[in-house]
Amino acid sequence: MNDRAGDNGLLQVEHLGKVYPDGQVQALIDVNLTIRRGEVVTIMGPSGSGKSTLLSLLGGLESPSTGQVAFEGKPLSAYRNLDEFRTQKIGFVFQSFLLLPTLTALENVQVPMFETPLPPRARADKAARLLDAVGLGHRLHHLPSRLSVGERQRVAIARALANDPAVLLADEPTGNLDSRTALGILDLFTQLHDQRGLTLVIVSHWEALADYATRVIRLRDGRIVEDHEKTDGERRRVSAT
Repeated sequence: MNDRAGDNGLLQVEHLGKVYPDGQVQALIDVNLTIRRGEVVTIMGPSGSGKSTLLSLLGGLESPSTGQVAFEGKPLSAYRNLDEFRTQKIGFVFQSFLLLPTLTALENVQVPMFETPLPPRARADKAARLLDAVGLGHRLHHLPSRLSVGERQRVAIARALANDPAVLLADEPTGNLDSRTALGILDLFTQLHDQRGLTLVIVSHWEALADYATRVIRLRDGRIVEDHEKTDGERRRVSAT
Protein backbone atom coordinates (compact mmCIF):
# COMPACT_ATOMS: atom_id res chain seq x y z
CA MET A 1 0.00 0.00 0.00
CA ASN A 2 1.16 3.53 -0.80
CA ASP A 3 0.88 4.88 2.75
CA ARG A 4 0.72 8.65 2.79
CA ALA A 5 -1.64 8.92 5.75
CA GLY A 6 0.23 10.30 8.71
CA ASP A 7 -1.69 12.99 10.56
CA ASN A 8 -2.95 14.55 7.33
CA GLY A 9 -4.75 11.51 5.92
CA LEU A 10 -8.18 12.57 4.71
CA LEU A 11 -9.33 9.69 2.51
CA GLN A 12 -7.85 6.22 2.90
CA VAL A 13 -8.44 3.41 0.42
CA GLU A 14 -7.50 -0.17 1.31
CA HIS A 15 -7.65 -3.14 -1.07
CA LEU A 16 -10.53 -1.54 -2.94
CA GLY A 17 -12.29 -3.56 -5.60
CA LYS A 18 -15.46 -3.00 -7.60
CA VAL A 19 -17.25 -5.58 -9.71
CA TYR A 20 -20.49 -4.55 -11.38
CA PRO A 21 -23.55 -6.79 -10.95
CA ASP A 22 -23.31 -8.81 -14.16
CA GLY A 23 -19.91 -10.01 -12.96
CA GLN A 24 -18.36 -9.26 -16.32
CA VAL A 25 -16.82 -5.88 -15.49
CA GLN A 26 -14.13 -5.62 -12.82
CA ALA A 27 -13.78 -1.86 -12.63
CA LEU A 28 -11.20 -1.68 -9.81
CA ILE A 29 -8.73 -4.26 -8.53
CA ASP A 30 -6.95 -4.03 -5.16
CA VAL A 31 -6.52 -0.24 -5.13
CA ASN A 32 -4.62 1.23 -2.17
CA LEU A 33 -3.97 4.92 -1.59
CA THR A 34 -4.25 7.75 0.90
CA ILE A 35 -5.23 11.27 -0.08
CA ARG A 36 -3.90 13.89 2.29
CA ARG A 37 -5.53 17.12 3.29
CA GLY A 38 -4.62 19.97 0.96
CA GLU A 39 -3.56 17.88 -2.04
CA VAL A 40 -4.60 18.54 -5.63
CA VAL A 41 -4.85 15.05 -7.09
CA THR A 42 -5.59 14.22 -10.70
CA ILE A 43 -6.77 10.70 -11.52
CA MET A 44 -6.01 9.90 -15.14
CA GLY A 45 -6.19 6.98 -17.51
CA PRO A 46 -7.92 5.72 -20.65
CA SER A 47 -11.66 5.16 -20.89
CA GLY A 48 -12.69 2.14 -18.85
CA SER A 49 -9.68 2.32 -16.55
CA GLY A 50 -11.83 2.86 -13.44
CA LYS A 51 -11.34 6.60 -12.86
CA SER A 52 -14.97 7.59 -12.38
CA THR A 53 -15.69 4.46 -10.37
CA LEU A 54 -12.88 5.33 -7.97
CA LEU A 55 -14.22 8.87 -7.59
CA SER A 56 -17.74 7.56 -6.89
CA LEU A 57 -16.37 5.23 -4.22
CA LEU A 58 -14.32 8.01 -2.62
CA GLY A 59 -17.48 10.11 -2.32
CA GLY A 60 -19.70 7.32 -1.06
CA LEU A 61 -21.91 7.38 -4.16
CA GLU A 62 -21.25 3.66 -4.65
CA SER A 63 -20.25 0.82 -2.33
CA PRO A 64 -17.13 -1.28 -2.98
CA SER A 65 -17.28 -4.99 -3.72
CA THR A 66 -14.14 -5.55 -1.65
CA GLY A 67 -12.00 -3.40 0.62
CA GLN A 68 -13.00 -0.08 2.08
CA VAL A 69 -12.86 3.69 1.87
CA ALA A 70 -12.36 5.63 5.10
CA PHE A 71 -12.75 9.34 5.80
CA GLU A 72 -10.37 10.59 8.50
CA GLY A 73 -9.95 6.99 9.64
CA LYS A 74 -13.66 6.11 9.82
CA PRO A 75 -14.90 3.62 7.20
CA LEU A 76 -17.75 4.96 5.07
CA SER A 77 -19.58 1.71 5.78
CA ALA A 78 -19.75 2.79 9.45
CA TYR A 79 -21.74 5.93 8.70
CA ARG A 80 -25.43 5.51 9.49
CA ASN A 81 -26.43 8.23 7.02
CA LEU A 82 -24.21 8.54 3.96
CA ASP A 83 -26.40 11.28 2.49
CA GLU A 84 -25.69 13.41 5.54
CA PHE A 85 -21.98 12.59 5.34
CA ARG A 86 -21.81 13.64 1.70
CA THR A 87 -23.74 16.84 2.38
CA GLN A 88 -21.41 17.84 5.21
CA LYS A 89 -18.02 16.62 3.98
CA ILE A 90 -17.93 16.20 0.19
CA GLY A 91 -18.45 18.62 -2.69
CA PHE A 92 -19.18 17.16 -6.12
CA VAL A 93 -18.64 18.72 -9.55
CA PHE A 94 -19.83 16.81 -12.62
CA GLN A 95 -19.21 17.24 -16.32
CA SER A 96 -22.93 17.82 -16.95
CA PHE A 97 -23.24 20.56 -14.26
CA LEU A 98 -26.66 19.26 -12.99
CA LEU A 99 -28.03 22.75 -12.42
CA LEU A 100 -31.78 23.13 -11.93
CA PRO A 101 -32.99 25.02 -15.03
CA THR A 102 -35.79 26.95 -13.32
CA LEU A 103 -33.56 28.31 -10.55
CA THR A 104 -31.21 31.29 -10.80
CA ALA A 105 -27.49 30.96 -10.14
CA LEU A 106 -28.07 32.30 -6.62
CA GLU A 107 -30.85 29.76 -5.98
CA ASN A 108 -28.90 26.83 -7.44
CA VAL A 109 -25.98 27.46 -5.09
CA GLN A 110 -28.35 27.47 -2.11
CA VAL A 111 -29.77 24.00 -2.84
CA PRO A 112 -27.24 22.05 -0.70
CA MET A 113 -27.90 24.45 2.20
CA PHE A 114 -31.61 23.64 2.41
CA GLU A 115 -30.89 20.78 4.83
CA THR A 116 -28.79 22.99 7.11
CA PRO A 117 -30.02 25.26 9.93
CA LEU A 118 -29.01 28.40 8.03
CA PRO A 119 -31.95 30.84 7.69
CA PRO A 120 -32.94 32.01 4.18
CA ARG A 121 -31.11 35.35 4.36
CA ALA A 122 -27.89 33.71 5.52
CA ARG A 123 -28.16 31.13 2.71
CA ALA A 124 -28.61 33.82 0.10
CA ASP A 125 -25.73 35.88 1.47
CA LYS A 126 -23.40 32.89 1.49
CA ALA A 127 -24.42 31.89 -2.04
CA ALA A 128 -23.74 35.43 -3.24
CA ARG A 129 -20.26 35.36 -1.66
CA LEU A 130 -19.46 32.03 -3.29
CA LEU A 131 -20.61 33.22 -6.69
CA ASP A 132 -18.51 36.33 -6.28
CA ALA A 133 -15.53 34.13 -5.36
CA VAL A 134 -15.89 32.20 -8.64
CA GLY A 135 -16.22 35.40 -10.66
CA LEU A 136 -19.99 35.45 -11.08
CA GLY A 137 -21.05 38.20 -8.71
CA HIS A 138 -22.68 39.94 -11.66
CA ARG A 139 -24.74 36.87 -12.66
CA LEU A 140 -26.60 36.12 -9.42
CA HIS A 141 -30.08 36.29 -10.87
CA HIS A 142 -29.45 34.64 -14.23
CA LEU A 143 -31.02 31.29 -15.11
CA PRO A 144 -28.64 28.59 -16.41
CA SER A 145 -30.00 29.10 -19.93
CA ARG A 146 -28.67 32.68 -19.84
CA LEU A 147 -25.18 31.62 -18.78
CA SER A 148 -22.30 30.42 -20.92
CA VAL A 149 -21.06 26.85 -20.53
CA GLY A 150 -18.07 28.04 -18.51
CA GLU A 151 -20.30 30.16 -16.28
CA ARG A 152 -22.56 27.18 -15.61
CA GLN A 153 -19.53 25.17 -14.49
CA ARG A 154 -18.54 28.00 -12.15
CA VAL A 155 -22.05 27.96 -10.65
CA ALA A 156 -21.68 24.19 -10.17
CA ILE A 157 -18.35 24.73 -8.39
CA ALA A 158 -19.85 27.41 -6.14
CA ARG A 159 -22.70 25.03 -5.31
CA ALA A 160 -20.20 22.28 -4.47
CA LEU A 161 -18.59 24.64 -1.94
CA ALA A 162 -21.89 25.65 -0.31
CA ASN A 163 -21.44 23.53 2.82
CA ASP A 164 -17.68 24.08 3.21
CA PRO A 165 -16.67 20.53 2.25
CA ALA A 166 -13.42 18.96 3.34
CA VAL A 167 -12.78 17.70 -0.18
CA LEU A 168 -14.06 18.54 -3.66
CA LEU A 169 -14.43 15.63 -6.10
CA ALA A 170 -14.66 16.64 -9.76
CA ASP A 171 -15.46 14.21 -12.58
CA GLU A 172 -14.27 15.53 -15.96
CA PRO A 173 -15.02 19.15 -14.95
CA THR A 174 -13.53 20.54 -18.18
CA GLY A 175 -14.92 17.86 -20.49
CA ASN A 176 -17.58 20.09 -22.07
CA LEU A 177 -15.42 23.20 -22.29
CA ASP A 178 -13.20 24.72 -24.96
CA SER A 179 -9.51 24.98 -24.11
CA ARG A 180 -9.59 28.63 -23.05
CA THR A 181 -12.63 28.16 -20.79
CA ALA A 182 -11.10 24.96 -19.40
CA LEU A 183 -7.94 26.85 -18.43
CA GLY A 184 -10.15 29.37 -16.65
CA ILE A 185 -11.72 26.58 -14.60
CA LEU A 186 -8.26 25.18 -13.79
CA ASP A 187 -7.22 28.66 -12.67
CA LEU A 188 -10.27 28.74 -10.39
CA PHE A 189 -9.37 25.34 -8.91
CA THR A 190 -5.83 26.57 -8.29
CA GLN A 191 -7.15 29.64 -6.48
CA LEU A 192 -9.49 27.54 -4.34
CA HIS A 193 -6.59 25.34 -3.35
CA ASP A 194 -4.14 28.15 -2.69
CA GLN A 195 -6.56 30.50 -0.91
CA ARG A 196 -8.77 28.03 0.96
CA GLY A 197 -6.47 25.03 1.34
CA LEU A 198 -9.16 22.96 -0.36
CA THR A 199 -8.41 19.31 -1.10
CA LEU A 200 -9.20 18.53 -4.74
CA VAL A 201 -9.52 15.17 -6.48
CA ILE A 202 -10.10 15.58 -10.21
CA VAL A 203 -10.79 12.84 -12.75
CA SER A 204 -9.86 13.81 -16.29
CA HIS A 205 -8.82 12.59 -19.72
CA TRP A 206 -7.15 15.96 -20.35
CA GLU A 207 -3.41 15.37 -20.08
CA ALA A 208 -2.65 19.08 -19.58
CA LEU A 209 -4.47 19.00 -16.25
CA ALA A 210 -1.71 16.86 -14.76
CA ASP A 211 0.68 19.81 -15.06
CA TYR A 212 -1.26 21.77 -12.43
CA ALA A 213 -1.75 19.05 -9.82
CA THR A 214 0.36 18.33 -6.76
CA ARG A 215 -0.05 14.61 -7.39
CA VAL A 216 -0.90 12.47 -10.41
CA ILE A 217 -2.46 9.00 -10.14
CA ARG A 218 -2.82 6.94 -13.31
CA LEU A 219 -5.08 3.92 -13.66
CA ARG A 220 -5.07 1.17 -16.23
CA ASP A 221 -7.48 -1.77 -16.26
CA GLY A 222 -8.66 -0.98 -12.74
CA ARG A 223 -5.21 -0.80 -11.15
CA ILE A 224 -2.92 2.06 -10.13
CA VAL A 225 0.07 2.04 -12.46
CA GLU A 226 1.56 5.38 -11.39
CA ASP A 227 1.32 7.55 -8.26
CA HIS A 228 3.58 10.58 -8.57
CA GLU A 229 3.80 13.32 -5.96
CA LYS A 230 5.21 16.46 -7.57
CA THR A 231 7.60 19.02 -6.21
CA ASP A 232 6.65 22.71 -6.18
CA GLY A 233 9.02 23.23 -9.08
CA GLU A 234 7.23 20.62 -11.20
CA ARG A 235 3.79 22.14 -10.76
CA ARG A 236 2.74 24.73 -13.31
CA ARG A 237 0.45 27.70 -12.76
CA VAL A 238 -2.47 28.43 -15.02
CA SER A 239 -2.68 31.40 -17.35
CA ALA A 240 -5.98 31.60 -19.21
CA THR A 241 -4.92 34.70 -21.13
